[in-house]
Amino acid sequence: MGHAGMAAAAVRYLRSGPARPVEALPRPDLRCVGEDERAPVGPAEFRRVLGNFATGVAVVTAPALAPATTDDPQAPPPAPAGFACQSFSALSLDPPLVAFMVGRTSTTWPRIARAGVFCVNVLSAGQGELCRAFAVSGADKFAGVPYDAAPVSGSPRLAGTLAWIDCTIHAVHTGGDHLIVVGRVNALGASEDDEAPLLFHKGRFL
Repeated sequence: MGHAGMAAAAVRYLRSGPARPVEALPRPDLRCVGEDERAPVGPAEFRRVLGNFATGVAVVTAPALAPATTDDPQAPPPAPAGFACQSFSALSLDPPLVAFMVGRTSTTWPRIARAGVFCVNVLSAGQGELCRAFAVSGADKFAGVPYDAAPVSGSPRLAGTLAWIDCTIHAVHTGGDHLIVVGRVNALGASEDDEAPLLFHKGRFL
């Protein structure tokens, strides 16, 4: 079975069966390394070793927020938000939950948080340049990018992707210098084409 076939099978599996309420487990204590503690490994070595784990690549998007009240007729219209993400995964089948990680210093995350919703766009092998565009901070990331609105959240659903997952923010947890964002899946779909995914390994696309 190809990558697209596996993705479609996963979508069908997620869609099967009624959702039942799940009781939350007690929340664990969350902490970072204290100032008096020495990190067991350096960041360069951490990146080098973890870079051996190949990941898929997605773009997480959120709809434009309503404009703030302004008397400036030249103020630009609100724009949607989006960023390239390697740290995306399925989390729970019942209820259907997914998760992604985002750096605490991200300038895009506050806009997604305010929207309260997001769409995960799973990129195909030919979308490396699109990924690079969404990895740049401060640029007009959606310029020239075709998309429509995801059916529930209205978040940008990018054209040509392998799959899309439309979510509401369910929970946010701390994780060192990152945040762990959990999304409740409201709608999803996959391409019928047998395309390969965009993979990232040792600092480059495969």
